[in-house]
Amino acid sequence: MNEALLSLPIFQSEWVLYLLLGLSVISIGVIIERFFFYNGRKVDTAQLRRDLTKHLDRGDFKAAAAMLERQDTLETNAVLAGLRAYERGPESVEELMSGALGLEKNRYERRLGFLATIASNAPYIGLFGTVLGIIKAFKDLSEDMTDASTAVMAGVSEALLATAIGLLVAIPAVIAYNVFKGRVKTSATECEMLARIVLSSLKAEPAREPGA
Repeated sequence: MNEALLSLPIFQSEWVLYLLLGLSVISIGVIIERFFFYNGRKVDTAQLRRDLTKHLDRGDFKAAAAMLERQDTLETNAVLAGLRAYERGPESVEELMSGALGLEKNRYERRLGFLATIASNAPYIGLFGTVLGIIKAFKDLSEDMTDASTAVMAGVSEALLATAIGLLVAIPAVIAYNVFKGRVKTSATECEMLARIVLSSLKAEPAREPGA
């Protein structure tokens, strides 16, 4: 029974190495794609805040919306969704911006779940390959006792390679995931700040009208 099981392809460690290699290629591809995605959507939030405040202080909401339309970022798109409906009042604008922020966060976090999965599971896949390699090494040892030390050492060395590759795949994925999640969190925080500026300006409009 044991011989029959060990002869199955799933108990050969080579396929684990190929799997890890494939996951590594896909992971690197995702990292590169996300890097260029975020890098192409950098925004000077300090300058954006000053320009937005300047338009809002004048009550020119259309000019503020036109300014935000020139950039395709989480911060500008979410605020723009509410600013376009400024005539509906602060409550409606807040709801629209909140919904748009959720959509933008989904767009920014796309494929990050894959990186998290690779980061958490690649070491276990490598460990599985190591276990299979050690099983194979002892199987070879049981079949040929004349060269026991060489057979075991060669098998264990090959088996440990799977664990090393698993870690090699997981470490870049962990680093990239944490960096990208931090980028999304920063953008969301900046967006909430800009949204508060818009809402405060809208709420101040009724108080400003009598004086005007």
